[in-house]
Amino acid sequence: MYTIRGYEKVKSLEEAYEANQKNSSSIIGGGMWLRLGSKNIGSAIDLTDLGLDQIEETEDAFIIGCMTSLRDIECHKGMNRYFHGMMKEMMKGIVGTQFRNTATIGGSIYQRFGFSDPLTAFLALDTTVEMYAGGMIPLDDFVSMDYDRDILVRIHVKKDGRKAAYQSFRNTKTDFPVVTVGVSKSEAGWKVTVGARPGRAEVFKPVHPLSDEPEDEEIKQFAKEISEAAVFGSNMRASGEYRKLLAEVLVGRAVEDICLQLKQDTQEGLSR
Repeated sequence: MYTIRGYEKVKSLEEAYEANQKNSSSIIGGGMWLRLGSKNIGSAIDLTDLGLDQIEETEDAFIIGCMTSLRDIECHKGMNRYFHGMMKEMMKGIVGTQFRNTATIGGSIYQRFGFSDPLTAFLALDTTVEMYAGGMIPLDDFVSMDYDRDILVRIHVKKDGRKAAYQSFRNTKTDFPVVTVGVSKSEAGWKVTVGARPGRAEVFKPVHPLSDEPEDEEIKQFAKEISEAAVFGSNMRASGEYRKLLAEVLVGRAVEDICLQLKQDTQEGLSR
């Protein structure tokens, strides 16, 4: 349980940024992860008046405000249609609907938790975080940066035509994941992310890319290459060895999902 000694509902991002420069201050999103700690907060900074709880769809991207709830992303028809249900898949295992109605995407991405489903999934896409002072930073770079006193304002997910899929494994429903996997295929090739290792999610660029229509054995070798490249640790939920085996299976399933998406697109194109 955390303790709050002061509270400030800001009227601008500039005001929020200045207030957040004190080490004792903290941005309050949904507060769902924060409550698990024992932090002593000198000033809780509330962003709810800044209109950052919306998802905007443009011709080129989906732009997600930092105060947008995980549930709103889970249910967003445009994002699920474009990414073939990936948003719903990555969110469905996070605790429960009531939790997802309150937890915000800004807190989930900024904290870069090892167990974060959204971090693994959005890393597999062409995602950029918009920071108040730091500007636009690719999520691929942001995930390995040190924490600072900047504010994550929005998340930009590019609509670049890629196919994507998400997989995760939990020992029990609503528990933290044992392993998370995101896979995508774009004109630039395949991209794989593995999280809950139990460290932060990482990006893996395959050394041996898949053919246009890979057979089962080729997919198995691809998945094995990724699992061998990733470093896994052990904790109360699983051993590193078990995580490695799970990752291989999940990568394979995600690749098969994407191959099915590509096949369906081809069939739809031929029927037009």
